[in-house]
Amino acid sequence: MLTTVAIALALLASSPAWAGPTDQLREYTDQVIKVLDDPALAQQDRRAAVRKIAHEAFDVAETAQRVLARHWQARTPAEREEFTQLFADLLERTYIARMDEYGGERIRYVAESVDGNLASVRARIMTRNGTEVAVESRMNRRGERWLIYDVLIENVSLIANYRAQFDRIVRTSSYEDLVKRLKEKRNEFINNPSPPRAGRSPG
Repeated sequence: MLTTVAIALALLASSPAWAGPTDQLREYTDQVIKVLDDPALAQQDRRAAVRKIAHEAFDVAETAQRVLARHWQARTPAEREEFTQLFADLLERTYIARMDEYGGERIRYVAESVDGNLASVRARIMTRNGTEVAVESRMNRRGERWLIYDVLIENVSLIANYRAQFDRIVRTSSYEDLVKRLKEKRNEFINNPSPPRAGRSPG
């Protein structure tokens, strides 16, 4: 599950306010790798530490809005808040719970582009056997911090992946059905906390 680990590593962070996009992303991933490499941490403590870093770094509200796309405008403030939380839960189950699969991957940063309050940082995940995977982290500036809102693995976007799945459910059924499926998946995880496959549809 290299791509899952790559996404998870690229999503996570906390960094000085003065840092540019690449510097901040490097600080993010360095902190996560430090947690994963710490043999003294129990699995539960490791996940809790990674979860805390992720909450500080990932702009899940922006991601949720982009994932829901045209269906976002029709939602009430309460519905938007509920969807954002359900989507945050889905990301956590899908990626953070799979951090146990980390196998010593390292990141090499290769390029950065900034356009106003938006930025893109391109990197390569390097495995122990020498394989490289292209990763692009898309970020936006909130105040003095850069937060991640999308990650592309080999040009496959996290947002585009979920957007296609969610749009299909809303168009063929309803928004209420999408929410119902997300809640069912959340409840399944609570009762049986083995993480779902990355990008798997909620239905």
